[in-house]
Amino acid sequence: MSQAEMGQTVRVHYTGKLTDGEQFDASRPRGEPLEFTIGLRQVIEGFENAVVGMSVGDTRSVEIPVEQAYGKRRDEMVADFPRAEIPDTIELEEGMTLTSTSPDGKTMHFRVESFNEEVVTLDANHPLSGEDLIFEIELLEIL
Repeated sequence: MSQAEMGQTVRVHYTGKLTDGEQFDASRPRGEPLEFTIGLRQVIEGFENAVVGMSVGDTRSVEIPVEQAYGKRRDEMVADFPRAEIPDTIELEEGMTLTSTSPDGKTMHFRVESFNEEVVTLDANHPLSGEDLIFEIELLEIL
């Protein structure tokens, strides 16, 4: 039976949890498996590495350390902005995500950490940064 290797496109179902057991994502409820090409960095490094060597039908549970997931939280990714820079049409809520486009055309996401009438504190860290992650992975297909 062939095994998944670098350069191959695969389809998997997965469930992602934090180390305390809280589930943060799963593919089955969406009805579609995740499809990606191993080696193209379309998924986090630890997830990609976990799929290498699996055969169709295999399931694997893997704990991915923060360094192979979304990295450590970086304080420099949290900044205060004048409330006046946020359009009045946006009703701010703590925890909500704001999206912006950089001058070079890249989409950036910011989580609203806190705000008042003068200042909005935005966090550009990935919501799962600083977390070790656990994934249950089932390899459905090697394309």
